[in-house]
Amino acid sequence: METPSSNRATQDIRSDSKEWKLIEKTVSTLGVEQRRSRRWGIFFKLLTFAYLFLLLGVMASSFSSNVITAEQYTALVDVRGVIADQQDANADVIVSGLRAAFEAEGSKAVVLRINSPGGSPVQSGYVFDEVKRLRGLYPDKKLYAVITDLGASGAYYMAAAADEIYADKSSLVGSIGVTAAGFGFVDAMKELGVERRNYTSGDHKSFLDPFSEEDPEEVRFWSGVLQSTHQQFISKVKEGRGDRLVQDEKLFSGLIWNGEQALELGLIDGLGSTGYVAREVVGVEEIVDFTVQPDAFTQFTESLGVAAGNAIATAFGASNALQLR
Repeated sequence: METPSSNRATQDIRSDSKEWKLIEKTVSTLGVEQRRSRRWGIFFKLLTFAYLFLLLGVMASSFSSNVITAEQYTALVDVRGVIADQQDANADVIVSGLRAAFEAEGSKAVVLRINSPGGSPVQSGYVFDEVKRLRGLYPDKKLYAVITDLGASGAYYMAAAADEIYADKSSLVGSIGVTAAGFGFVDAMKELGVERRNYTSGDHKSFLDPFSEEDPEEVRFWSGVLQSTHQQFISKVKEGRGDRLVQDEKLFSGLIWNGEQALELGLIDGLGSTGYVAREVVGVEEIVDFTVQPDAFTQFTESLGVAAGNAIATAFGASNALQLR
């Protein structure tokens, strides 16, 4: 028969047992959390070290790419993307690369490698004029333009300044024209019951406003601006290409041709890549890149962004590049 004292002892033992279990559970949980915290700490440290090593790798490759070992070489300057101020393919960047390429004692010739849909006629004109100036300063160094995927509009404007132009048989070349596009929202505003209030000083200060009715006089004026700019473009192409151009009324119509067709029209001088031009035309296979590059940190961060974007696009099948299938 159990006595009251023995019952109390049993209860104390059970209570102590529960407390110990609670303590053991708390200690065990703390140990798990500490191990988990250590693992995350190690992970982030490794990630930081990997980031630093990659950054050092980019800086080292950038430095090594600027080390010139050959006594004579073909200098290369790239033009990629839309030609516009504040873009990678702006006149200041391109001209800086061209000046360095022409000034380099070891460069036998310069290749302007182009992959661009065009852009600002102002930026293209700057490059055209600078190429002519540099050719005058260095008459023994020729400049060859090589069009890869696309050399259209303002990009061809630049190429026309070269001594010779080369492209692939499937490259797209030409589009010698000027465009300015917009939208008209007048009818949509009427449907929505939106009233346009535009206060200006000057009869034509808001000409071609997309929220107002078109004024025929302003349309004629703007057409004249485009025609004048087009004539400037045509004049530069004729200046650069001379009698190599075939007399064809479609040549300056804004149409675009592949490399084989462009060769027949005199828009280019031959079919070939940058390597072909360096090896077979210039006679110096070694190529040294004089393209002005962003700093190493910018290159690294941009490459990370591009890699992530490409991975996502590939995963979702979102690539819209022109392909032969």
